[in-house]
Parts: sequence; structure tokens; C-alpha cells
Amino acid sequence: MRLTLTLSPDPARGFSGEGGVLEALADDETVQDAELVAVLLAWEPRIDVSALAAACGLTTARVRSALTRLATSGRVGYDTAEAAYFHRQLPYDSGLAERHNPRLRHARALLSAGAVTLDGAMGTVTAEDGHTHRVREDAGVLRCSCLWWARYRGGRGPCKHALAVRMARRERNS
Repeated sequence: MRLTLTLSPDPARGFSGEGGVLEALADDETVQDAELVAVLLAWEPRIDVSALAAACGLTTARVRSALTRLATSGRVGYDTAEAAYFHRQLPYDSGLAERHNPRLRHARALLSAGAVTLDGAMGTVTAEDGHTHRVREDAGVLRCSCLWWARYRGGRGPCKHALAVRMARRERNS
């Protein structure tokens, strides 16, 4: 038996992934990948990501994103001591994490409202009040001119503007 104690960096913050899972949740391609990966899970105590990638014909990065999505829906767990995923099935609404994440909800709303304009490596997001935020990509990382980015510098995941820009780019490239 093993007991693992994990402490939150602040009493007001939980263990929602601190926004680290938002990229996987915001990607529609990951939805399809997750369904394919889910079919191949076999109640293994440890999921071999490379073998799973070979079995489904995806890159290991796409399999990891799919596993992240499955983890947020309670279909896969992650053992920190083993540094590995394992198959499980929790009895709760699989879309709950995605529906209740305010940054993801706001990013989808910005995108559907047509508030995102792309121009090369720069993206402009116009808020409802007319205020604009500039989002630029630098070595694969999106940086924003908003207060969220200034405060956390990506340490708690992307802001809603960066998510909206990432989603707009995926939409444009598909």
C-alpha cells in the first residue's frame, strides 16, 4: 500500500490541473483521438503510451493529449509514483470538467462571436466591451497582453484569449 500526500500551492486553489489540460480540451481533434484510444484501452494497470500510439497510428504527443482528455472525463487515471496512466472508469459525467471550466467556456464564446482575428504569428481578441488583447506565438507558446498572462505567465495554463486564438488557428488549418 502507498499513501501519497499532495499539497495545493494555495488553499483557494484545487487540483484541476491548473489549466494545464485546457489545450487538450480545446482541441476538437483530441476528441476523436480520445475515442480511438479509449477503444484500445484494456484495463491495464499501466498504459504503455508508445505501444498505444503504434496500435492506433497516432503520435505519442496526440496519444498523451487523448489520455489527458480521457483523464478529465474519469476514464483514465494517472499514478504519480509510477509516472504512468492506467485505465479506470469513474461514475460521473464525462463532460463536466470541460463544461465547468470558465476559461474554456469563454474562449469558445469569443470564437463563436467572431472576436478573434489572426494575422501571422499575432492574434487579436476583441472583448465584448471593445477592449482588445494581443496574443502572439513565440516558439509554440502563446503570450497575451491580458492581466491573466501578466499575473501568471502561463504557470496556470493559457488565458481565454490564447485559447481562443489557438482554437481559431486549428479551425483555419483544418
